[in-house]
Amino acid sequence: MTGKERAYRAFEWFRRERPVVETELHYRTPFELVVAVVLSAQCTDVRVNMITPGLFKSYPTAAFMKNAREEDLFDLIRSVTYPNSKAKHLIALSKMIDEEYGGKVPETFGELIRLPGVGRKTANVLLSILFKEPTIAVDTHVYRVSRRIGLVPLSANTPAKVEQKLLTVVPGEYLDNAHHWLLLHGRYTCTARKPACETCGLADICRFYAKTALDEGSSSKTAPRTPSTSKSGSTL
Repeated sequence: MTGKERAYRAFEWFRRERPVVETELHYRTPFELVVAVVLSAQCTDVRVNMITPGLFKSYPTAAFMKNAREEDLFDLIRSVTYPNSKAKHLIALSKMIDEEYGGKVPETFGELIRLPGVGRKTANVLLSILFKEPTIAVDTHVYRVSRRIGLVPLSANTPAKVEQKLLTVVPGEYLDNAHHWLLLHGRYTCTARKPACETCGLADICRFYAKTALDEGSSSKTAPRTPSTSKSGSTL
């Protein structure tokens, strides 16, 4: 089965199972989403959603946040990962948004990645959610799920390679939601260490499940097989 065939069947299933899909980060304005996505790097959405109400109450716009003292911002976000660097990034990106873009979040990839703390993945998330651009943000969940199912070859061993390959195989009508579907599947079903293959509706097309079943069938052991590791060290 080719990547395109797998992608069509996978996204048809995602559409049936989760017809309405959106980010789990809470936000009211484009600026709030930028802040939330930056805070979510290597941190859970649940944790970010716990701290952003107080953060946005004190600093609701870029004009307010650019003038924040770093130590004050740190106190509000201290429970997320890397609060020191994120506090610096939020102040710097707020200054850029307010002074270079009139307080509005820029709308192109090139402009977004200029913002401190905004990399390729974050820029693609913002383009997809805010501006409905047909793009795919590749985080650890999307990377893992795409390679496990077989949407991309195992030779696609970097986020950029996975992104490029997904853009060639995901049906156009599903591009808007592809990132969210893959992310949520990786977060709740196709987890890194204990994937719930027995309850997954994609088991019949999944390359990882097929290999796991083959390995277990040739072994006398009944214990579940642990996920394999790629050459780059990433858990598949």
